Amino acid sequence: MMGRGMWKYLLNVPAVTGRRLVIALPLVWLAVFFFLPLVETLQVSFTSPRRGIPPYEPLWGIGDEGFFTNFTTGNYALLLQYWSDYFGPAFNSVKLAFFSTLVCLLFAYPMAWWIARSTEKWRTILLVLVMLPFWTSSLLRIYALIGLLNPNGFINAAGLWLGLIDAPIQMMQTDFSIYMGMVLTYLPLMILPLYAVMVRLDADLLDAAADLGGSGVQVFRTIILPLTLPGIIAGSLLVFIPAVGEFVIPALLGGPDQLMMGKVLWTEFFRNRDWPVASAIAMLLLAILTVPIIYARYQDGRDAVAETPPNPKQVEAG
Repeated sequence: MMGRGMWKYLLNVPAVTGRRLVIALPLVWLAVFFFLPLVETLQVSFTSPRRGIPPYEPLWGIGDEGFFTNFTTGNYALLLQYWSDYFGPAFNSVKLAFFSTLVCLLFAYPMAWWIARSTEKWRTILLVLVMLPFWTSSLLRIYALIGLLNPNGFINAAGLWLGLIDAPIQMMQTDFSIYMGMVLTYLPLMILPLYAVMVRLDADLLDAAADLGGSGVQVFRTIILPLTLPGIIAGSLLVFIPAVGEFVIPALLGGPDQLMMGKVLWTEFFRNRDWPVASAIAMLLLAILTVPIIYARYQDGRDAVAETPPNPKQVEAG
């Protein structure tokens, strides 16, 4: 009996080890390429700048006089002291990211619905077209947009030729050009989560609501919108979070009045060489961006609890 049990254990070891290895690999990847850089950025935010490589003092170490530490909260105190200098770029970043997310949602929702309700053949083709921009560099797409929006670009040339405008319209270095760049870049990230939710909608629910006399607005408000809310939240987070820290699009399409946090971080890192202050800004920005994620998780948890059916034994006991 003991020998048979030992053989069963040995035969099960590879399977258990394989499952643990499959789980461990992504965890190790996250620890090495996400958690450790985050910890390094956090510790740099509590050090002081210096001339040299790296351009900051070590947080702690052992020297000739023994253990030493350079821990300081001066970088965060500096941000609080000169908060007005950083509030403008932070407000611009949140504003542009919010409206870019809203515009992406307004365009992506009907597009995702159209794709989800298409036939299987056309659905695959349309999904490929949605993902097609990811096959090219975003920098190339931004430069192509510059060619469309500049005073000598295609849009102004077409407007002048058709007689719709008398002079070229200034579209570059404005909020409009940044919104165009944001929507062009992040629209697929909004479409895909919405499509993943909409394609699983039960068509019988919509038919039943229509048979019961529900109007299109009522069906959308009471059935479609609540069921697609997880896709709206996921797509909004995928667009809003990277848009807040976007650097390339505002730098190429915006002007000096469109100063955003991405530009502030670049200036502190590479022009001022003040890595501790830049790290403090990055950590504060990260803390702000985690608020919508925590809220979304909280809402998902509440919805899951509300949708959980009661336990029959508890009902009988009650």
